[in-house]
Amino acid sequence: MPRPKLTQSDYSALAEFRYVLRRFLDFSEKAARQAGLTPRQHQALLVIKGYRGGEPISIGDLAERLIIHHHSAVELTNRLVDSGLVVRLHDENDQRRVLLCLTERANACLEELSGAHLDELLRTGPLLGQFFKEELGKARASG
Repeated sequence: MPRPKLTQSDYSALAEFRYVLRRFLDFSEKAARQAGLTPRQHQALLVIKGYRGGEPISIGDLAERLIIHHHSAVELTNRLVDSGLVVRLHDENDQRRVLLCLTERANACLEELSGAHLDELLRTGPLLGQFFKEELGKARASG
C-alpha cells in the first residue's frame, strides 16, 4: 500500500521533533564536555553501565550500541582505559574475549552526568509529550 503524500503538517511535525531532539543532544554534548569527556566517551560510559543490567560488555557489543566500526570502538576503548575510566577484563569463559567495566572514577562521573540528563529530560520531556500528542496527531489526521 503506497504511503500517503506528505503534508505541510507532516514536515512541521518532523521538524519540531528534530528540534526537540537536537536541543537535548546539544545539552548532552555540552554537559559531557563540562565533565571533561567527549560526547562519544560519555555515550560509551553510559552504554557500558547500562548494558544488560550492568553486565560487562565486549568491544564488539559496544561498537554495535554506539553504531560505530569495531576498530573505532577499540580506539575509543584505548582512550577510556588511558584516561582511567574503563578497565579491560578477560571473559572467564573465553579468554580471547575482552570485556569492559567502568572504574569508580567513571561511575562517579556518569552518575553526575546521568542525574543532570534526567533533570533535563524532566524539563524537556513535556515538549516531546506535546509533540507526540498534538503535532504528530495533527500530521497523521491530515494525512
